[in-house]
Amino acid sequence: MEKDILLNKSDDKPGIHDIKSTPDSSQITRRKFVKTAAAGALAFSIVPRYVLGGAGFIAPSDKITLAYVGCGTQGLRELLPLLSVPGIQVIAVCDPNKDAVGYKDWSKDGLRDDIRTAIGKPDWAPGGDNAVAGGRENGKSVIDTYYANIRSQEKFKGCNAYADYRELLEKEKDLDAVKIMTPDHLHGVFAIAALKRNKHVLMHKPLSNRLLEGKAVIEMARKSKSITHLVPWDSNGSMDQVMSWINSGEIGTLKEVHNWTNRPVWPQFSTLPDVAQVPDGFDWNLWLGPEADRPYSPNYTNMVFRGWYDFGGGAMADMGHYSLWTVFNALQLGAPAMIEPNLSHFVGMGKYGPDFVNNDFSFPMASSVRFKYLANGSRPAIDLCWYDGGMGPVQPDELINNNEVLPAEGMMFVGDKGKILTGFNIQNPRLLSQKKVDVVQNPQAAPVKESDKMVAALQLFVDACKSGKQYPGNFTEAEHITEAVNLYAASLRAGKLLRYDADSRQITNVSDANKYLSRDYRTGWDPASI
Repeated sequence: MEKDILLNKSDDKPGIHDIKSTPDSSQITRRKFVKTAAAGALAFSIVPRYVLGGAGFIAPSDKITLAYVGCGTQGLRELLPLLSVPGIQVIAVCDPNKDAVGYKDWSKDGLRDDIRTAIGKPDWAPGGDNAVAGGRENGKSVIDTYYANIRSQEKFKGCNAYADYRELLEKEKDLDAVKIMTPDHLHGVFAIAALKRNKHVLMHKPLSNRLLEGKAVIEMARKSKSITHLVPWDSNGSMDQVMSWINSGEIGTLKEVHNWTNRPVWPQFSTLPDVAQVPDGFDWNLWLGPEADRPYSPNYTNMVFRGWYDFGGGAMADMGHYSLWTVFNALQLGAPAMIEPNLSHFVGMGKYGPDFVNNDFSFPMASSVRFKYLANGSRPAIDLCWYDGGMGPVQPDELINNNEVLPAEGMMFVGDKGKILTGFNIQNPRLLSQKKVDVVQNPQAAPVKESDKMVAALQLFVDACKSGKQYPGNFTEAEHITEAVNLYAASLRAGKLLRYDADSRQITNVSDANKYLSRDYRTGWDPASI
């Protein structure tokens, strides 16, 4: 792979290619990152400019070769903007499911229609049960068709498809990078396997759904020269206005941060699911990966996996990375000293009356978890409160007096003299007071299309891979949000207040809860062996 390369860019608009790789480039501020990425998006369209030829053309030998791991509905959705990035060549896909059978999505035809538009083939069909697109054969079809129709002047031998990630890493000798879009329980194992082979890693949240495995990913990334990036960083909001108000004393001393979401938007079960026949073309053993063997059920997979402790990370792992990562950075939140869960419960009918269901397999329908962070330098102690499943903070008097209510999702910073209310991703910050006239709306920049933001963010990954310089949102920066989302899950499973010692990585007051911080790996799936 050539190191010195002229990347395609617009001739008359500033773009992300204008950022030079400097020793301190990893210290780009959140606001500068977002503004730069958004501006860079203007230089792209779904049909890259280099297709027209000219000086901006990038030879295949100069591209980042990438394997796309995970071809479910969200995987295919995020594959489309990735294909339009000229500096990336997808050479392999991997998924234990061969065909488009049994997938669920937000609509029946939405993803199919997006694929048709992106690949320039209006009659493309997913096959399988002809419902929702998914599976490695669909991934391969999308990639091969895109390159044939949109980048036809390039020489491309075709995309390889694998069921087993370990086989992919063994056979794809010219691979530079992987993007991991699998269920949560495979993230850490797959990231470690790639980093061991000096591959760059682009991955969706979380780093792992086990704390100690997530720490192992971070430690390997810290020692590696490979570029790493956790995708939700690209959607985090700016803390600039909020910190300006906090630092100027507008709300007094900050005491609490509250963040609430409407998740889960998937079912969370009170009993183990019914056993079913494994679909043809689906390797259930590979899907389980490091987790203990059990009978197949469709209610473990696809859009449902997040609700199971073994396979997902719950609502906070799903959404907290988008809202809280920059909050952790700005407030210098490290490891929590205490984690206090408050969760819903299931009640069944026993032989003689109501019976509480002992559930250590799925997340609750709704929960709130309070994290206590000790003082750090000039920053006082802070409580961080997470809510999901329809739970949320108490309605503030300032809103009640203004005949308003809290939004369905949001964030609130509470001081001893006032409050700041924002959207879920810290957008539209408002300084609340007792008087309606004093409520301030902060002006926002014009919105940028989500696909354009994704393309711009992907180009930053390409630039980093070529320069060898880590950039904002890498795995090592995700250490404390990773700690929080995994301790959230551990506290819900234990159902008890937990005290955590960061140095020993141990829960000190409920010793039995430490089993929730690690995983018992099945034979052949220990990160040390793959």
